[in-house]
This record gives sequence, C-alpha cells and structure tokens, in this order.
Amino acid sequence: MLSINIRGRLVRYSRPAVMGIINATPDSFHAASRACTEAEVAGRAERMAAEGADMLDVGACSTRPGASAPDAYTEWARLEPALRAVRKAVGEDMPVSVDTFRAEVARRAVESGMADIVNDIGGGTLDAAMFDTVAGLRVPYVLMHMRGTPADMQTRTDYGERGVVAEVIAELAGRVDRLEQMGVADVIVDPGFGFAKTLEQNYALLSALGTVADALRRPLLAGMSRKSMATRLLGIDAADALPATSALNMLALERRASILRVHDVAEAVQVVEMYTRLCGSAAEKNI
Repeated sequence: MLSINIRGRLVRYSRPAVMGIINATPDSFHAASRACTEAEVAGRAERMAAEGADMLDVGACSTRPGASAPDAYTEWARLEPALRAVRKAVGEDMPVSVDTFRAEVARRAVESGMADIVNDIGGGTLDAAMFDTVAGLRVPYVLMHMRGTPADMQTRTDYGERGVVAEVIAELAGRVDRLEQMGVADVIVDPGFGFAKTLEQNYALLSALGTVADALRRPLLAGMSRKSMATRLLGIDAADALPATSALNMLALERRASILRVHDVAEAVQVVEMYTRLCGSAAEKNI
C-alpha cells in the first residue's frame, strides 16, 4: 500500500495512485496536454479531480528529447500562476507535485504552499542543490533516472555489459541511500522511461519493473503516457497513443508500479480499477 506524508498528514492509498499531468508550457511533446492560460490550467485540474486523480503534477519546462530548457525566470513565470490556478481549482486536500529539476523553483513552489511533492527528472543530477533543498523542505521526492540533459540524453544510452536494468538500479540505489542519510523519508523512484533509453531499453525496464522494486524497496512511479516507446513501436503519433498507453499502464501495475503518471486520468483510473478487481489482494502488495 502506498503512503506518503503530505505536510504532516499521512495519505494512504488502497490502490495504485493516478497522477494527472498538467503542462503549463507551449512546447510539451503531446500538444493536447498544453495548458497555457490560468483558465485552461484550472479547467484541466478540475476535470482531472472529477475523473478520480489522486494527485496532480504541474510543470512549466518541457523535457521532451532534444528540448532546450527555458531559464529559471521563465520557468517560474509560467509555473507560479499555474500552481495558483490548480490550488484554487482543487483546494488544499489534493496533493500537488511540482515537476522541476531546479532546486530554487522547487523551494518556491513548496514554501508558497502551492506544491506538496517535488518531481525531479534529473534525480539530483541537474542541480547540485536539489537533495539539500528537498531534505530541508521535508517533502516527498520523486527521484527519476536520467543521464545527461533532455537536449543530449538520447546520446547517452550505452549501459555497458551489465545492461540497462542493472545500471539503472545501481545508479538509483546510490542516490536513494544518499537521500536516506540526509533524512528524506518519502522517496518515490521513477526509472525514467524515455529518458536516455532506447526503445528496446524501455521495454527491458518495463519487463523488469518488479526487479527494480525489489532492489530499491521504494514505491515506483511509471510515466509512459503517450511516449515514444508506444508511438515508435506502433508507428503512430502521440495523439493516437491512448490505447497503447493503457496497455503499458496495465503491464506496469502487474509489475508493481505504485503510481501511474498520465495525461488521461479517466482512462488510467479505469485501468487501475480493472487491475484491482482482477488481481484482488495482489494489488495491495504494491509498495
């Protein structure tokens, strides 16, 4: 069973959780997910909450392959009104995650009361201050695996003789240990589907997700929504990848993912419902 501490309140989930993606950026890879005005952001947050989202993830910096990140000023200028709109739309009880690799942006989002969780695609590698910041903020932290930056990550897919699964586990394990020593109690691990991974490596990671869970002993977040591991395999666009995403999400749940990060909340909630009904008590073993 997944449980996380949200500002002193222990939130327990009786089934795998669904995290809805809100992109306050004009260049997200999935065009339909872009919400560039406060009204669009608020409307999306309200709809996701009504559809059954357990938490919302708000970002203002595209991390698609080849993307160049905006500067910190631009990121915060986009993010602050989006976070404010989300809070106004869904209230204080909905856990909100800030999707950023910058420690200062994470600090502002949390200290303003607009974010409860930090979701860092860099896993502490893109900003040396991130681990200290998260430890000081005492918030749950999503530690994602990536090599390099979004601009060059797809040139960094050589995982040597041990292969992608063993190397991802080893690289994440060292960071989990460091975070533990710094007092970060709630660490959620994201293997980083699509980040410094080839198509074949993405599927190797998905197949071994249970092994990753056993090795790291932390809740796993699976973020595969409409990504290239579906579109490249099937020769389709992101706009047409919802059925494939649902299939990938079911496979992730079978391999003990605790959180699904998705663009399409209603459909993901249906997948979780099917999984819990079909698998019964096995679903409760997700960390």
